[in-house]
Amino acid sequence: TKTISKCYVQVTGMTCASCVANIERNLRREDGIHSILVALMAGKAEVRYNPAVIHPSAIAELIRELGFGATVMENCGEGDGILELVVRGMTCASCVHKIESTLMKTNGVLYCSVALATNKAHIKYDPEIIGPRDVIQVIKDLGFTTSLVKKDRSASHLDHKQEIRQWKRSFVVSLVFCIPVMGLMIYMMVMDSQLSDAHAHHNMSSEEMEALHSSMVLEYQLLPGLSVMNFVSFLLCVPVQIFGGWHFYIQAYKALKHKTANMDVLIVLATSIAFLYSFVILLVAMAEKAKANPVTFFDTPPMLFVFISLGRWLEHVAKGKTSEALARLISLQATEATIVTLGPGNVLLSEEQVDVELVQRGDIVKVIPGGKFPVDGRVIEGHSMVDESLITGEAMPVTKKPGNTVIAGSINQNGSLLISATHVGADTTLSQIVKLVEEAQTSKAPIQQFADKLSGYFVPCIVAVSVITLFAWIIIGFVDFAIVEKYFLGYNKSISAAEVIIRFAFQASITVLCIACPCSLGLA
Repeated sequence: TKTISKCYVQVTGMTCASCVANIERNLRREDGIHSILVALMAGKAEVRYNPAVIHPSAIAELIRELGFGATVMENCGEGDGILELVVRGMTCASCVHKIESTLMKTNGVLYCSVALATNKAHIKYDPEIIGPRDVIQVIKDLGFTTSLVKKDRSASHLDHKQEIRQWKRSFVVSLVFCIPVMGLMIYMMVMDSQLSDAHAHHNMSSEEMEALHSSMVLEYQLLPGLSVMNFVSFLLCVPVQIFGGWHFYIQAYKALKHKTANMDVLIVLATSIAFLYSFVILLVAMAEKAKANPVTFFDTPPMLFVFISLGRWLEHVAKGKTSEALARLISLQATEATIVTLGPGNVLLSEEQVDVELVQRGDIVKVIPGGKFPVDGRVIEGHSMVDESLITGEAMPVTKKPGNTVIAGSINQNGSLLISATHVGADTTLSQIVKLVEEAQTSKAPIQQFADKLSGYFVPCIVAVSVITLFAWIIIGFVDFAIVEKYFLGYNKSISAAEVIIRFAFQASITVLCIACPCSLGLA
């Protein structure tokens, strides 16, 4: 007997089914090549050859001569079929041993492990020699019942509904509380400018006096050192910090646990510090019974959370759209197949319905009019029109006669066809497309990886800069107090110089943190 080896060649530059046919036709003629099977979407060819006559590198060279790029793939394990089974009726370790040893003796089974606790069997096999149905039959002959582990065809892992809901809720909560805070802030700004104008002119009209009084309503102190404005801002800020920022806190905690710093850490740092600082300043002012109201940052957290949760929400909506397309693709796959046994002269001997995962390479599958093709294959008998629009996008049905290839998921229209399965399971065109889209979703664009890498350095840098700011202003303050006095608004003589400096330094450093937080990099 001639020994036959198998190799895989990565083929690039194939555009359509005729390229596949071209490669297969030309290579079959060559000496030493037993069979060749090319998968268009996966871009790989499986070649069975006689190593005494031809080498894999020579096979790749033959494909290159046809005008395609070809490299021999080293890891040939990819051609192995993998089977997950649920085995019922095992009682003890000897049952497990019996199944494992029998399967390992079976020709074509490469690896087998059975877990008694979970009733699961994990089997690797060579699809050329043996198929899933044969493996199941072997286990049944030993007296156990077995069934396939049901794959989740609904693609629920692609569902972003929950994240969309959670970020939408976070955004809405932040927005509801942010609008009044923004309103108050803008109102104060306008009033402040009118105040300074009035001070400049000294001659005020009665309306302006009223305007001043209304601005004083917000500055009015409920308790010494606690103005209406600060109290209202504080009340509006608390729910945002808790409900709007909940997910950010969780993510930031996880990131810090793994000793990394991401955008969430920055956001949480900035908002928490701004909130806590403002809160502490208020308490201090109340303890001092200060006449002038302290400058607080209660407007920062709600506004930051609004922008960032809006960004996250939109991002998940976009992801959901792509996933929806993918879920639709997955739903196109047929779930069952009709396998037929042919006698001499292509006479139908028997037919049985099986799960699509149990179809083996080389099986004869019957597809009735209106049925979906469960696997990729070649037509053996029958003529029909097939709607392949799901793959090719062409609306007109394509004629199929013996020798033509058919694609899994496409719909048979008027005639009954018998096809020989060439690509099954994860090798079908449809599975490959699904896999490509999934990979495209999980892999990041290079620029995105770069941004992530940067933000890893970015966060510690910003924290460092704001700490430097803090100390720099403290030093400047103690060296030359006049500078701080010039920039620190609402400085009143009742508090000590040292405290003014510390407060001003804190304000400056928190401002740095808050401004850097929704940095364009992170939002983009």
